[in-house]
Amino acid sequence: MALIKVENLSLGYESRTIAENLNFEVKAGDYLCIVGENGSGKTTLMRTLLKLKEPFGGTITFGDGLARNEIGYLPQQTLVQRDFPASVREIVLSGCQGRMGKRPFYGREEKKLADENMKRMDIFELKDRCYRDLSGGQQQRVLLARALCATKKALLLDEPVAGLDPRVTQEMYELIARLNREGITILMISHDVHAAMAYASHILHVGTPVFFGTKEEFIRSEAGKIFLMQAGETQEDAEKAMEGGED
Repeated sequence: MALIKVENLSLGYESRTIAENLNFEVKAGDYLCIVGENGSGKTTLMRTLLKLKEPFGGTITFGDGLARNEIGYLPQQTLVQRDFPASVREIVLSGCQGRMGKRPFYGREEKKLADENMKRMDIFELKDRCYRDLSGGQQQRVLLARALCATKKALLLDEPVAGLDPRVTQEMYELIARLNREGITILMISHDVHAAMAYASHILHVGTPVFFGTKEEFIRSEAGKIFLMQAGETQEDAEKAMEGGED
């Protein structure tokens, strides 16, 4: 059974429809890259999956025991959020709120989980540092650790490498790929063609035309050809990235 199944989904805000006829499913262990032009509805789709927005139409079904509050989410950061005056440990712990029920304080189990995920993201030594004093790459690792406190099954990542330098970007991609190999299902919005081809198992193109399928199917599709052309890439470039031949 699919972890997430979307049928005939229409998205928008206020009275404006920005995406429609979205049909796709994500199985446990998949790595889905969501691509498309700016304003095509990618972030709105993620917010709808998390029930932060209601769809205009269609259905979203969760299976394999997945609940919405068991999905880890790493949204795009605003400047205000980057300057948040809390410790690393406080931010990571906040990812445990969905599992606490009505308890007002973090217990031993939540604190242990936060410590484990900080170690997993290689930021445990930063636990007492103020979040706003960290580098962009360190902040993203903190937010990933926070998201991991909410889930053992699925992560939704909205442009997780935005604003990072090339070296840190590559480290972040490798980190996300490692989590996927460990069994966590990934849904990631990305404008990076090479990353999509190198790491994803499936591609969802939101826009005109809509496409869902494997990355191999994508680069041969009408949507894939248009997307690659707009990104200044060729099918050969995409195939090279799939083979791990990125520079």
